[in-house]
Amino acid sequence: MSAADFAAENQLHRVGARPPLHRYLQEMWTRRDFAITMARFKIEANNRKNRLGMLWIVLSPMLTAAVYGVVFGLLQGDRRPDNFASFIIAGVFLFQYFTNTMNSGAKAIVSNRSLVQSLAFPRMTLPIATVIQQLLNVTVIIGVMYLILAVLGNPIRLSWLLVVPLVVIMTLFNAGVAMLLSRLTAHTRDVTQVLPIVTRIFFYSSGVLFPIDRILSNFPALVAVYDFHPIYEFLVIGRGVLLEGYTVPPEYWWYASAWALLLLIIGTVTFWAAEESYGRVD
Repeated sequence: MSAADFAAENQLHRVGARPPLHRYLQEMWTRRDFAITMARFKIEANNRKNRLGMLWIVLSPMLTAAVYGVVFGLLQGDRRPDNFASFIIAGVFLFQYFTNTMNSGAKAIVSNRSLVQSLAFPRMTLPIATVIQQLLNVTVIIGVMYLILAVLGNPIRLSWLLVVPLVVIMTLFNAGVAMLLSRLTAHTRDVTQVLPIVTRIFFYSSGVLFPIDRILSNFPALVAVYDFHPIYEFLVIGRGVLLEGYTVPPEYWWYASAWALLLLIIGTVTFWAAEESYGRVD
């Protein structure tokens, strides 16, 4: 009798074998407390050595918005969008939620190499923990964003509550991106060198600092392509529900949801498919 036949007869399973996807997700769900605890620990650890501590969670996007707002406000001149300061605040705060999750999720496996190699658990827990970490951060950031927008003279409206479903959609999208990149980075470390460039490309091409329809007014075909740019859709929805004078094309909610579902499925299946290889990270 071969070893494989003996194992099958006695219902023995190979150590570290990848379970079916549905059972894998069930195992990950049972470890949700671990993911949440890890996310909270990461937040505390990342800010413990800073004198201002947790304040940097909101100071970072505020300073980014201030610097880029001044520079690009001068460069755009008369082409600046209405309510420019609020336009920048909403764009930068929402965009950083995406990029922070993308960058931290990409390093979820490689930055926890000793944990991956020493314990048996669904490795997907690690990128999901980074998503939870950034979700906890963004809840604080959104509260500060509301306050800043009110101080800038934006009337408080019921539509502000629509930021909640927007964040839910973005979180699903971010989770898919985090899982996809964490697998790529685990097997090809060079991806981490490319990420800053990818971040800048998204930053300058997503309409964070300027209105796409005005800047590209001479290229209507290119403007039409932006209807299917997921990050741009998130920003348009965010500004539409937060700022007066900005509208949200209804289909953008459907497009953004479709992007989120698609990336979540691709990220989940792609990450799960390589589950057995993460313990062999170099």
